Amino acid sequence: MIPVDCNFGSNSPRSVAAEATARERAGFDGLWTLDGTRDPFLPVAVAATCTHECLLGTGVAIAFARNPMTVAMQANDLQDATAGRFVLGLGTQVRAHVERRFSMPWSKPAARLGEFVRAVRAIWRAWEIGGPLRFEGEFYRYTLMPPAFAPPPNPFGYPPIFVGGVGERIVRAGAAVADGLLCHPLLTPGYLDDIILPAVQAGREARACGRPHSIVASVLVATGADQEELDSATEAVRRQIAFYASTPGYLPVLRHHGRSALHPELHRLSRSGAWERMPDLIDDETLELFAIVGKPLDVVDTLERRYGKRVARVTISTPYQLSARALAAIGHALPALDRTTGHAIVSIRRPT
Repeated sequence: MIPVDCNFGSNSPRSVAAEATARERAGFDGLWTLDGTRDPFLPVAVAATCTHECLLGTGVAIAFARNPMTVAMQANDLQDATAGRFVLGLGTQVRAHVERRFSMPWSKPAARLGEFVRAVRAIWRAWEIGGPLRFEGEFYRYTLMPPAFAPPPNPFGYPPIFVGGVGERIVRAGAAVADGLLCHPLLTPGYLDDIILPAVQAGREARACGRPHSIVASVLVATGADQEELDSATEAVRRQIAFYASTPGYLPVLRHHGRSALHPELHRLSRSGAWERMPDLIDDETLELFAIVGKPLDVVDTLERRYGKRVARVTISTPYQLSARALAAIGHALPALDRTTGHAIVSIRRPT
């Protein structure tokens, strides 16, 4: 069985410690934070104090809402705090959010994200060797790093950098510079095989380094400890699919499966604020195409069958709060399968 990760629930600083402890004890191999209603870095810092073995990562932090220097500093501290268990996951978001929600510049997202990753590594390299910082690109320029502001080399090395991607261009660009890909939850095995994997291979062929490249599949899951919980989870997942399908950035996935006709009406409803009507457009066939629905043991088994030979890890994406009973049921399901053939993310000990 490949490693199975999950997202935090609320990400509230007051509940992170309890959530992280419960999820690690349940048997999850990794925990990922989301950059939504909460900052994605703070929960990792809290979870570092109460977990011992599981991977901790941002899945994803919005790169263009930040800058490479601040991200390099946060990631360096979290790698130290987690004793080498941190993964820096970065994503672009869409233009409207970058410009209107974060008031930050937007242009050439694939090229900008690639340069962002290279800039972070250049900063880490300057800290590692104690030399001058010289990075001048199209979007970012770093030429000042006095010794008083340079932290010592990280005793655990520097964390792997993963990028999130949906479209072919951003996936290819990310594979050329990053250590791995975080697939968006609007995912199917078919889209992975036909679009994602070829784009990753094209990006890897353009790489200037020999780093390994891992793929983490985030998969929408509706499950629960009883039928009532399962029904509620199913409706939450249906709403999430409707939300994703209303966004132009995810049209490639819909188009690949002949469902692009869903987008115009969902987009119109979202613009008018009719969010409650959107899930009605997601029929059961579409639901089962983009999500795994069922009891915990069935869900875990289906994750392995669909993605076990395609990716390094899977993350169950649950846009609802898992109950304690559901969490325990998933925990019981995980050891029931053979988990000896999993592929872990390889820690990057030193920047190159």
